[in-house]
Amino acid sequence: MDSQVLVALGLSLVGGLSTSIGALFVILNPTPNLKMLGLLQGFAAGLMLSISFLDLAHNAINSIGFLKGNLWFFAGVVFFAVVANFIPEPTLAPVSDGKDKKNKGDEGGKDIMKKHRRQVLFSGIITAIGISLHNFPEGMAVFLGSMKGLRVGLNLALAIALHNIPEGVAVALPVYFATQSKWQAFKLATLSGLAEPLGVIIVAYLFPSSLSPEILEGLLGSVGGVMAFLTLHEMLPLAFDYAGQKQAIKAVFLGMAFMSASLYFLEISLPEEMSL
Repeated sequence: MDSQVLVALGLSLVGGLSTSIGALFVILNPTPNLKMLGLLQGFAAGLMLSISFLDLAHNAINSIGFLKGNLWFFAGVVFFAVVANFIPEPTLAPVSDGKDKKNKGDEGGKDIMKKHRRQVLFSGIITAIGISLHNFPEGMAVFLGSMKGLRVGLNLALAIALHNIPEGVAVALPVYFATQSKWQAFKLATLSGLAEPLGVIIVAYLFPSSLSPEILEGLLGSVGGVMAFLTLHEMLPLAFDYAGQKQAIKAVFLGMAFMSASLYFLEISLPEEMSL
């Protein structure tokens, strides 16, 4: 393997595995209650929406034009809307208020909590998929940056590492809440970060010969559409249920502001001729 590719792989691992740091923040603290979970789900939804609209879709529109960028974006929305119809989703059932409540109250409460946990786990898996898809082009950027020089690649990897810590939190938190397993939460957050070295490998060996820049930007725009649908269809309703609409909306905008600032500092760390 080329030495430059090895350097890029190493740097992308530094950036990608920082999701593990975010996971550590989660598993070293007590499991949050449902209201706190709702607020953090709202924050994670803000991260995802910012990535979708202000990063992936925005870049696609700028690169391939307004019409093509929107067509790719909504192709992603429609694609996953169809796929979502085939994914079984847990639903919450109200606890009975009848005379048998006293006898069945404990069992009903346990059933409700199990359904809560299944919903939250589903949300965590969705977040992990979305973050992985987002991390993939970051790995490509690290590779291209390292080709320009070690200093550029290192600066970019460190910027991405800081940028990825809250993403690790967003993945690990719902998984930890749902499974009560520190290992499962840590594992899924770590795996979502490994999309970055995968991006390095693909751009190093496949991208130059088999995938045009226009198609790549279109595909990333579709990823933005998928992430937007997942966030609005799955994560935001959970945040509303657990934290209330007003508080959840505040958390969403806080998450969007945080990710926008993170994307800005990541952008200014790139050379002028490069962008994510």
